[in-house]
Amino acid sequence: MRELDRFEDELIERFKGHPVLANIGRLSDEDFGEVLLQRRFLSIAFTPAYDLAIDLLRDEVGLRIARVILREEYPDGQGYTPSHREDMKQDILRLGVSRDALVRTRPTAETRQAIDATFDLIADAGAQDDADLRLLTILRFWGEVLVSVEYGRLWERMEPRMGREGANRSRFYYPHHLHDAKRNSLETVSLLSTTHPDRLARRLGELLAGGAADDCFREAEERSLQLKAAFYDQFRGLPSLQGAPATAGSVPPLG
Repeated sequence: MRELDRFEDELIERFKGHPVLANIGRLSDEDFGEVLLQRRFLSIAFTPAYDLAIDLLRDEVGLRIARVILREEYPDGQGYTPSHREDMKQDILRLGVSRDALVRTRPTAETRQAIDATFDLIADAGAQDDADLRLLTILRFWGEVLVSVEYGRLWERMEPRMGREGANRSRFYYPHHLHDAKRNSLETVSLLSTTHPDRLARRLGELLAGGAADDCFREAEERSLQLKAAFYDQFRGLPSLQGAPATAGSVPPLG
């Protein structure tokens, strides 16, 4: 289990070093708004991706965890409280993106590919003999841990506007950066852990206890990272990133 944690931490560092994320502070307001508007489409696809994984899961413990996490995206059954997607929209507007831009923006071909590839990844995992392990790994790493890394980088660019005078006005990005983060290793996670990745890690630790499925875990995480990196690759040519230093965290394309 310790080796898997080291492998995972290396992937996290590679993602943090993606040239777009590592140089996020260089982006102009216009370029940063473009990134947020495209990333919004991935967020909108989050819940159907979770639904697909739930359809394919057979492990009852994992199913219950996934159901609870999915329902938290819609915190009020009476309709009085905004969903997490509505909170995201409000954050984007607070950052100066116009409603007109929100209305007019369509997903790019690269964004559509990232969404399609995500559903393919989940469907392919569900077809394997070790489907439960693969699916829970993807939900945890693709849907939680790497999201926290993304939003942590994005927050570096947002904080001057959203965190003025000690008051954090973010309703989506910063809370998700905190709540989706990896707090404990697969080896040390406990029943007292409450974050989404730690809830999933408790069950993953039990499924991985035998050690025979380590390669499946590594493959699922590597492919999850490649999906995330491929989405951000489309922004390497943004005007405000021209001349930005290269980083050591490059991620090979999907092969």
